[in-house]
Amino acid sequence: MSKALIIAEKPSVAQDIVRALTPVAGKFEKHDDHFENERYVVTSAVGHLVEIKAPEEYDVKRGKWSFAHLPVIPPHFELAPIDKAKSRLNAIVKQIRRKDVSEIINACDAGREGELIFRLIVQYAGSEKKPVDKPIKRLWLQSMTPQAIRDGFAQLRDDRQMQGLAAAARSRSEADWLVGINGTRAMTAFNSRDGGFFLTTVGRVQTPTLSIVVEREEKIRKHVARPYWEVKATFDAQAGQYDGKWFDPAFKKGDDPDARADRVWDEAAAQAIADACRGQPARVVEEAKPSSQASPLLYDLTTLQREANSRFGFSAKTTLALAQALYEKHKVLTYPRTDSRHLPEDYVGVVRKTFETIADEDLPGPLRDLAKHARFALNEGYVKPSRRVFDNAKVSDHFAIIPTLQAPKALTEAEAKLYDLVVKRFLAVFYPSAEYLVTTRTSTVERDGRAYHFQTSGKVLVNPGWLAVYGKEAQEEDANLVPVQPGEVVRTESVDVVALKTRPPARYTEATLLSAMEGAGKLIDDDELREAMAEKGLGTPATRAAIIEGLIAEKYLVREGRELVPTAKAFQLMTLLRGLGVEDLTRPELTGNWEYQLAQMEHGKLSREAFMAEIAKMAERIVKKAKEYDRDTIPGDYATLATPCPNCGGVVKENYRRFVCTGRDGGEGCGFSITKIPAGRPFEIAEAEALLRDRKIGPLEGFRSKAGWPFTAELRLVHDPEIANWRLEFDFGDDAKQAEGAGEPVDFSGQTSLGPCPKCKGHVYEHGTSYVCEHAVGPHPTCDFKSGKIILQQPVAREEMSKLLATGKTGLLENFVSNKTRRKFKAYLAWDAKEGKVGFEFEPRAAKVPAKKAAAKKAASKPAGA
Repeated sequence: MSKALIIAEKPSVAQDIVRALTPVAGKFEKHDDHFENERYVVTSAVGHLVEIKAPEEYDVKRGKWSFAHLPVIPPHFELAPIDKAKSRLNAIVKQIRRKDVSEIINACDAGREGELIFRLIVQYAGSEKKPVDKPIKRLWLQSMTPQAIRDGFAQLRDDRQMQGLAAAARSRSEADWLVGINGTRAMTAFNSRDGGFFLTTVGRVQTPTLSIVVEREEKIRKHVARPYWEVKATFDAQAGQYDGKWFDPAFKKGDDPDARADRVWDEAAAQAIADACRGQPARVVEEAKPSSQASPLLYDLTTLQREANSRFGFSAKTTLALAQALYEKHKVLTYPRTDSRHLPEDYVGVVRKTFETIADEDLPGPLRDLAKHARFALNEGYVKPSRRVFDNAKVSDHFAIIPTLQAPKALTEAEAKLYDLVVKRFLAVFYPSAEYLVTTRTSTVERDGRAYHFQTSGKVLVNPGWLAVYGKEAQEEDANLVPVQPGEVVRTESVDVVALKTRPPARYTEATLLSAMEGAGKLIDDDELREAMAEKGLGTPATRAAIIEGLIAEKYLVREGRELVPTAKAFQLMTLLRGLGVEDLTRPELTGNWEYQLAQMEHGKLSREAFMAEIAKMAERIVKKAKEYDRDTIPGDYATLATPCPNCGGVVKENYRRFVCTGRDGGEGCGFSITKIPAGRPFEIAEAEALLRDRKIGPLEGFRSKAGWPFTAELRLVHDPEIANWRLEFDFGDDAKQAEGAGEPVDFSGQTSLGPCPKCKGHVYEHGTSYVCEHAVGPHPTCDFKSGKIILQQPVAREEMSKLLATGKTGLLENFVSNKTRRKFKAYLAWDAKEGKVGFEFEPRAAKVPAKKAAAKKAASKPAGA
């Protein structure tokens, strides 16, 4: 008997489908990688299992990226399994190729990305000469209730209906590849012209995101603080005192972005206001209006990441990992990678059951207080259909993040914090609005024919509504405003002039950058493009955290506390793209334009071939602009260093590629100059200042060899008699060889020993970029113990080296980066007495067989740096 193969995007969805179909299609038997009954085989991916790549002849290895191999416009794309998902992919391919499978049902998520995941799997399962030739149907679900799933199977879409979406999905993926690969290789080739390998990554989403941060930092750097003054008064009324601030009731916004109704730009004018009002009577006019505030909508991933960053300091990546654990491991939250803040219209019953679960279950710790709010909402009938919560039109591939019917058992502190956020928002959205009485009081002093107005605001909580869920049943004391009687004249008891300065805009945090990425479409002037991007923004909720982490990994951004600060490399990229005239890579209009065209493609109004031809032209144009740029430098907003030229004491300025002496008092320079990008790593301005001042700096990470491999080194300025000037050179820490060659002993008397040498029991000290035995340097070395202070980009602190010398092993270090795979890994550094060197020791892997059968295994070891 022939069967239909159902391919879901995630294992949890496959299980939901099995549960929904069992009453109508019969019981399923569970296998290792699928479920099966007489009519259906149900299996699932785990997100993307396959990625696109260029054919082998177009795949130029890193380090050989040059204009000679650009642009890369392959005639077609090949597919490659994603390493960590190979076993799952093979399992699905096996089911697709079964002879008794006569039909395939695409049950991946209802959207462009779900369509792409399915299409690539099916393509991979066939071959160019013999593609999979089985009928395909599409299950389109926006709700995961059993009845909604059964209804979806009763109305399966024909594959012909999905061709537009499939074309748009493939086109977006291939276009990202073409622009990312050609842009990255062209900018890398341009920046590596003077030698080395300066990896300069660009991308359709990452570069506009970086541009947002750089533009904010430029405003911060250019901000000149302007002094202004505020006038604040205290008034005596019969019922007590209250404060007010002077304002200009005739104020209107103009061209000055710093102007406000309560700001005075002249100190004497502010003092004159204070002197005129002090001790004078004031008449009071008061207006009280009722106001209401509805609960915020349910969480999508970006909103949850934003709030968790603001409340707890969690990075976007951390929040996604916690939400994923609450979804996959604990099964207490719904699917987190969503951009919807609404629920399907048939979910009212599910919501009511979830309220009952929260009301009745014995939740752990602080979560227990939520039970009474759930029970109160049920008793008051708050859970009912509402377009504000239940709206199919606003449910995309997934619906909002809400708690499930499963009660949490053993959550970590961080998981509990996030779960608490989601549950409170879920309960609150069904509660009535909070009601306030908002009072605006104007106290006016009239003197010498002039009126001086002071404003006071008060907000009294009349009915807490949804705020009760957050524990705000009562008004905070400091929000009360003392009453005044109708017609009462108050006395201006005191008036103070407060001196202030305008502030630059705040730096982005992850929370505010996520908001900027989500709302990037608002920055676009073109109406059609803005509309196309209205629901999209830069990236998707599932990818925004990875975009930010990628910018940090590529050294474009650094975290300073909660702030994200762009580096010299970020400014240099923006200068380059602007200078080359490829600024469209820095603007969200690129994404807006793509979204507009992809939407047309989905509806059959634009062909895939026409879109991809335009993308190929764009890639060619980016490469051409970089390749043909023939001026000496890129125009930009460059710094002047405070530290003078080491050769002549003149002024040192930067241009695109170098720091150059420009001489004294506008004269000619002495010829001193150093590269801004030694071995592919740009100097920060502070680092360049330190190098000129101290003649050395480091050790610094992030340099790259010509082949693209990372390395660490010190940099020195050395005087070269041949050119009668200073030049830059690397110091790789070969101090032992230098000391030996010079026959000079090394003085360690000013240092404290880190511990005994594991080879000869001498003392180990810091020396250059290494930790060395005292007997391994000098004119007659008798030992060769030496270990780097930075190994595979992982700094090894003095304390860790002392621990290794004392116990034979450091603590677990988490930031090694493999030279082969570029991936981070964790390991201990341990002394290997047999090999006579420091090596890696890894954590034992969890046994894959029952404990009683598992043989004890020793930790694997290999030499450090291998």
